[in-house]
Amino acid sequence: MATAALHYRVQVQDLHAHLFTVTLTIAQPAGLQRVSLPVWIPGSYLVREFSKNLQKLNAHQGRKALEPTQIDKCTWDIACQPDQPLTLSYEVYAFDPSVRTAWLDAQRGFFNGTSLFLQVAGQTQAPHTLELLSKNTPAGWLVATGLPVLKTSKAGFGTYQASDYDELVDCPVEMGLFWQGSFVACGIPHRFVVAGAPPSFDGERLLADTKAICETEIRFWHGARTAHKTPHKSYLFMLNAVDDGYGGLEHRNATALICTRKDLPRLSNPALSPAPAVDLKPKRSEGYITLLGLISHEYFHTWNFKKLRPAEFASYDYSAENYTQLLWFFEGFTSYYDDLLLHRAGLIDDATYLKLLNKGINQVLQTPGRALQSVAQASFDAWVKYYRQDENTPNATVSYYTKGSLVALTLDLTLRAEGKTTLDAVMRALWQRTQGGPMTEADLCSVLAECAGRSFAKDIKRWVHGTADLPIKALLEAQGLAVLEEPAQIAQRLGLRVTEGSSIHIKVVLRGGAAERAGFAAGDEWLGLQVGTGKSATQWRLGRLDELPLYAGTATKVGAWVARDKKLLTLSLTLPKGVTTWRLLGRDSQRLGRWLGGQD
Repeated sequence: MATAALHYRVQVQDLHAHLFTVTLTIAQPAGLQRVSLPVWIPGSYLVREFSKNLQKLNAHQGRKALEPTQIDKCTWDIACQPDQPLTLSYEVYAFDPSVRTAWLDAQRGFFNGTSLFLQVAGQTQAPHTLELLSKNTPAGWLVATGLPVLKTSKAGFGTYQASDYDELVDCPVEMGLFWQGSFVACGIPHRFVVAGAPPSFDGERLLADTKAICETEIRFWHGARTAHKTPHKSYLFMLNAVDDGYGGLEHRNATALICTRKDLPRLSNPALSPAPAVDLKPKRSEGYITLLGLISHEYFHTWNFKKLRPAEFASYDYSAENYTQLLWFFEGFTSYYDDLLLHRAGLIDDATYLKLLNKGINQVLQTPGRALQSVAQASFDAWVKYYRQDENTPNATVSYYTKGSLVALTLDLTLRAEGKTTLDAVMRALWQRTQGGPMTEADLCSVLAECAGRSFAKDIKRWVHGTADLPIKALLEAQGLAVLEEPAQIAQRLGLRVTEGSSIHIKVVLRGGAAERAGFAAGDEWLGLQVGTGKSATQWRLGRLDELPLYAGTATKVGAWVARDKKLLTLSLTLPKGVTTWRLLGRDSQRLGRWLGGQD
């Protein structure tokens, strides 16, 4: 087996210390060879400083030890004899349970290449190989990765290849005693591995539902004859089931996912839940539908981000922030289609889809920051705002996921109302125009004009670069929906986001709300309230917000007792009227069916 220009060997150093050992051999180094570890991972826009977990960096050529010179937080130079193999070795601490970094303990190993693999300056386009050793791993451990195989054991340990550094770090690795299954969707082999699944896990149902999602999305992009057109020739789903967690990160032919165990599909147990007289499949729980939506979202990224991507991301600079104003398109439009394609795959009904859509609409309408920040600005500011949220985030920002999905909804329903095309057709035309490659906002506008027969430049400027509310109400009504306005929940009426227990802890005070006017602040503990004054006053202990109407009665103003920095304060709270939320209701099933079914 020929040795690649760059060869990485990874083994478990110590399960209980959570340490991987990495050995990098550079066949033909420069006289002053520079190496660096990425500071971020594509798809997650935060400088994470992966080098903080790198330790014991050593270098040698043959028997001669060399001294790496650190240049900055993540970069080293090694003076060496050029064109003679240079070997670097180091350890990486891996104890982050998210999908973005690396993890190692006695039950499971996982890593993204951006957390483990030093980038070799001047050779990023050269072939790379990765050797995974089974040394120090528990008996029975398996390996799953989307990297092409050179030579491996049945368990998956052995050598893999990558055409360049980008491919190497875009194929995460899962290790452990995981459940696994497979299916073929439109001629493409897919593998699913699940770590941490409980005994009740229904793997066959997860495979069947995921297959339906994959087939629906492949046909969305490529039509009926698909296998030779897709950007991937195989695909890997890696799911880590935990007690509490949720998220996903897209890769070129894989996705890393995390969910709570209770959201997995379950086998029925007649002893605990007696079977019905008629053998019916158990209904999909809300949590499981959320998981299927995550799977749909990340798989859609195979086209809409990993291939069709911002022109600014044609190549990555792993050493610093990479900016684009297009996350509203790549994340927002993907968020529009993830649940819509669940419906088209037959996994949710009209009512469930409308409930999910309703939730997204209300999330945006209940975010004061939508009046300050456009989705284009939100995309550019992701590095310092979306990924660094605090108590003021809803007041100063808008999510390019949720409002971006509403931009897609607005565009789709506008196109359908005008009758010449649909957003589905626009997405496919954009794929053809760019040949599944980098794109700009101008490309989208050009394709829209070609498909719709008119310019959408002013619409995009207003919807994407402006802060006015989107005209979705009239568009939804034109598609057979009634938009009802109903009293909002108590937290939203007051302008609060809280956690509840024996008392109410204030997490966020929304701009312009009754709570802000009364003087509430994030971090306050709301202990109780006083209703009335003088001898007729009554005092009440509060544990939950829904107790407020019980004790306030018909009062329009109450005294709120809060603890702030151990001080007790009394705030005068005027209870607001007229704060509403939207509820969507189907009126015309025929018109609604054409949209949800993807008909022109």
